[in-house]
Amino acid sequence: MDFRITDDQLELRDMVRKFARQELAPKAAEIDLSCEFPKENWQKMADLGLLGMMIPEEYGGFESDVLTFCICMEEVAYACASTSLSYLAHTVLCAYNLSQNGSEEQKKKYLPGLCDGSKMGCLCITEPDSGSDALGMQTFAEERGDKWILNGSKTFITNAPIADVFLVYARSDRNDRNRGITQFIIERDTPGLSTGEPFHKMGNRASPTSEVFFENCEVPAENIVIGPNQALGILMGNLDVERAVGGAMGVGGAQAALDRAVDYAKTRIQFDQPIIMHEMVLDKVAEMATSIEAARLLTHKAAWLCDQGEPCTESASYAKLFSAQMAQKATYEAVQILGGYGYMQEYEVERFMRDARLGTIGGGTNEVQKLIIAREVVKRSMG
Repeated sequence: MDFRITDDQLELRDMVRKFARQELAPKAAEIDLSCEFPKENWQKMADLGLLGMMIPEEYGGFESDVLTFCICMEEVAYACASTSLSYLAHTVLCAYNLSQNGSEEQKKKYLPGLCDGSKMGCLCITEPDSGSDALGMQTFAEERGDKWILNGSKTFITNAPIADVFLVYARSDRNDRNRGITQFIIERDTPGLSTGEPFHKMGNRASPTSEVFFENCEVPAENIVIGPNQALGILMGNLDVERAVGGAMGVGGAQAALDRAVDYAKTRIQFDQPIIMHEMVLDKVAEMATSIEAARLLTHKAAWLCDQGEPCTESASYAKLFSAQMAQKATYEAVQILGGYGYMQEYEVERFMRDARLGTIGGGTNEVQKLIIAREVVKRSMG
């Protein structure tokens, strides 16, 4: 096994790191307070080609593999969790999804704008009464000639308030729970589509999230991805990549928390010496660093398996679960090391702790990840 990243990946990582720490990080605290999406930074990311990662060059992208994307995502998440969340929803859940499953006409129509920053994308699965039970969705699409009529609603949709392209899962066969689902591409100005006011959230506050409503929303049949009642495979396949990338987000946020804590501990004097010299603080640092590295390796393995076309559902759940748990603990310990200052907004680690909480919920809760892992373990035990 070779754990080294390539020279090209290293060069790209360093470029993204420099950009993220110079452009994203300085504004992260400000936009957390204002809950304002950083449009200027977003366009800079597009100009660097970051919005087109994993998208073929022929559609305006900068084609890369999942592992390379995870390496870059870690750097974005290190600098600004809000930006990393919108980045995930736009690039992985929308653009990458379309590049993998859309028709040639659909890819030519939508991917260039998603790559150059002129269009924002989102993915609509979760509903008010179906979160972890995604197949329990009730938004219904009825076929009428060469159009489909959607009625229903989605909630907790990242980027929805500012999105131009909505990838929407809807039930298209009331009698088939597992296979009666279709994916639609719906544009912002489509009559019958509307979005709610942005939610006020605990963390990732500059990444806008809202409800999406469909009221007799007419969608042309040409905007169906793959075909009617064919979306289950799309849904399950894309979750593996989302969860691997989610692992990288947790690693980035936790690494930022560790670095802040160490910098503080080297200068904070208590009992006539820097607190970094106290064994209890050193113990926290060692535990944090070890857990971060373990999460990074789990994430890289899951991403590598995805790139090889190997089964990666279990590995992606390992990465997502462990990274989410690790990030919660690491950010908690960072606040603890800073003590009273850690509780203050100006020292940022309190924001890191708030942001980390979403990792245990979004993209499949910790409980769902454990269920997936346990089922795979049991399946192997039964031969």
